[in-house]
Amino acid sequence: MSPLRLSPELLRQIQAHGEAHYPNEGAGLLLGEVDGESRRVTQLLPLDNEFDEGERYHRYQISPQDMLKAQQFADSRDLDIVGVFHSHPDHPAQPSEFDRQWALPWFSYLITRVQMGRAKESRSWLLSDDRGRFEEQAFEVRDHSSQEVS
Repeated sequence: MSPLRLSPELLRQIQAHGEAHYPNEGAGLLLGEVDGESRRVTQLLPLDNEFDEGERYHRYQISPQDMLKAQQFADSRDLDIVGVFHSHPDHPAQPSEFDRQWALPWFSYLITRVQMGRAKESRSWLLSDDRGRFEEQAFEVRDHSSQEVS
């Protein structure tokens, strides 16, 4: 399984998005290129958390309308939807059972733990083909010269 690749700036944006939505979950889509097993994120599409307001502190939902608009946006730029990013306020950066139930096997899921309003850790996950479990996916943060920085 090849790693998910993104720039330090994109990771900072993901973490800032999670901090801005704290104490609720923030979410959005990872756009870029999927070539075989290779996944490279080149752009983010932050989205509103459409879950019921009282549950947003531990749930996120991306509406079907937002998914359709995102696919059209990605297609118009010759990009793929690589996956989903979201935050876990005061909870580990690992998928919940709710995340597993709503996940799709072909997306990467980049989860950021936001502890007391500050992003602390990000980890990436892939859902197994049988949808029974997540497997951790390595991710590489690289600058424009392709040198690994984290």
